[in-house]
Amino acid sequence: MRAQGGSLLLSDRMSSVASMKGFLPSVLSGTLLSPGMVPAFLLGRELQRCRWLWRLVMEWGEDIKAIAKDEAVMLVNHQATGDVCTLMMCLQDKGPVVAQMMWLMDHIFKYTNFGIVSLIHGDFFIRQGRAYRDQQLLVLKKHLEHNYRSRDRKWIVLFPEGGFLRKRRETSQAFAKKNNLPFLTHVTLPRFGATNIILKALVARQENGSPAGGDARGLECKSRGLQWIIDTTIAYPKAEPIDIQTWILGYRKPTVTHVHYRIFPIADVPLETEDLTNWLYQRFIEKEDLLSHFYKTGAFPPPQGQKEAVSRAMTLSNVWILLIQSFAFLSGYLWYHVIQYFYHCLF
Repeated sequence: MRAQGGSLLLSDRMSSVASMKGFLPSVLSGTLLSPGMVPAFLLGRELQRCRWLWRLVMEWGEDIKAIAKDEAVMLVNHQATGDVCTLMMCLQDKGPVVAQMMWLMDHIFKYTNFGIVSLIHGDFFIRQGRAYRDQQLLVLKKHLEHNYRSRDRKWIVLFPEGGFLRKRRETSQAFAKKNNLPFLTHVTLPRFGATNIILKALVARQENGSPAGGDARGLECKSRGLQWIIDTTIAYPKAEPIDIQTWILGYRKPTVTHVHYRIFPIADVPLETEDLTNWLYQRFIEKEDLLSHFYKTGAFPPPQGQKEAVSRAMTLSNVWILLIQSFAFLSGYLWYHVIQYFYHCLF
């Protein structure tokens, strides 16, 4: 579907998914709110985070399926808890990515229904705040050393802003003003620490000291170590992000979330502290421009040299969704009886 001329197709999709709205929230939210048995969650873990599938996702920019078997880091803007659900839906059809990825999430997710499974899976829960920052970076470094290669991980999802847009915007703008940096509204200036730790830990070095990784001239190359940086931008209509309460309760009308990808070979990413910081700033300045254009036009701008941007509807197999839901319901049913048993034993 193209940015212009595809309104009828999108309207048909929206009407079909809208018909599910009355049924899905009542059924699915009940499943989410009951913690599942670990084996069931391991089979349906990723979609447990984002089961409200009437919320269509449109993908823009480069096709990240082409690098699904390579090592990559996704740098994502962070607006609300629903960003995690959106990304998990996007990555379901990207080959082996979901099975071989590592998430860096706020520690609050540790206490959700999928928290224990994420711990078993080797994801990393990071505590926000200046008081924890240095200590958390050391913990992250050790976590990567002990879990990334040993568990055959290949992708990492990172939110470099270090918090939600609404919470960090004012602080970021004050920092930008003090340091003569651009004034950003739709994103905040990224923090350097976690990105630096990840690159130092995962980028393989050639004999001449330069990073080994993807070649900008082709996506078929295979090298050891981290090969790609995927600059990922999430946009919500009317700049109204979806939080976890909305996903659970389903009180907003069906909407379309938009995700834009841009791929950078690791050889093009500077690894020195100052240069990497400036590179990260530039990526988020570009995100600001992308989002400004989206909020004005309803579409991301076309790539350089092209007249029209092309978007792709992210779809999932209905059979696969039904299978995952079956495990989810079974999980909730088993946990209900486990909790009931202990309740009667104690009381």
